[in-house]
Amino acid sequence: TSLRDRIFREVIANLLIHREYLNAFPAKLIIEADRVWCENANRPHGYGLINPATFSPFPKNPIIASFFREIGRADELGSGVKNLYRYCRVYADGAEPQLIEGDVFKTIIPLSAAVTEQAIDQATGQAADQAEIERAVLDYCHVPRSRAEIQEFLGLKHRGHFRTQVLRPLLERGLLVPTVPDRPTSPNQKYVTSETAHE
Repeated sequence: TSLRDRIFREVIANLLIHREYLNAFPAKLIIEADRVWCENANRPHGYGLINPATFSPFPKNPIIASFFREIGRADELGSGVKNLYRYCRVYADGAEPQLIEGDVFKTIIPLSAAVTEQAIDQATGQAADQAEIERAVLDYCHVPRSRAEIQEFLGLKHRGHFRTQVLRPLLERGLLVPTVPDRPTSPNQKYVTSETAHE
């Protein structure tokens, strides 16, 4: 059993079942290093932080809720709040979720210290990989090279990914310069490491 799956099943079901569909406010789910939070248009039955001990469930979209129960994606009314508190205490090392009722309903799911550390390590690793790729391109382009040559040198097959993730950032920072600057799409276009990159 994955607690993460159970928690986010409840979060997404809540976004869909309890939304105020007449309100144009967009539903949001934001993933950050130490928490996941979401906002949703709401027809409030009260205001402020929900306390699971005194919480009284209120059906906001009973027909949608009934449909979700029929397909096995929701349990009885109010069970989502209890489940979120129960699962989060284990998943987030004792930290509790925050469910804030208002015209916009906000749910904040804290992440455990271990999950946060893992996310930071992953982001750091990706940044290091990107820096390594850029250094290799700048070394390789000490003589003018075409887009195809650089892409082949890196072993990247997807042209769009290469352009957005490698070539464009180097051009925007002035580390690579085009040999035909007035005609960016010229078939004779090549790229060379700039003087700035050597500084």
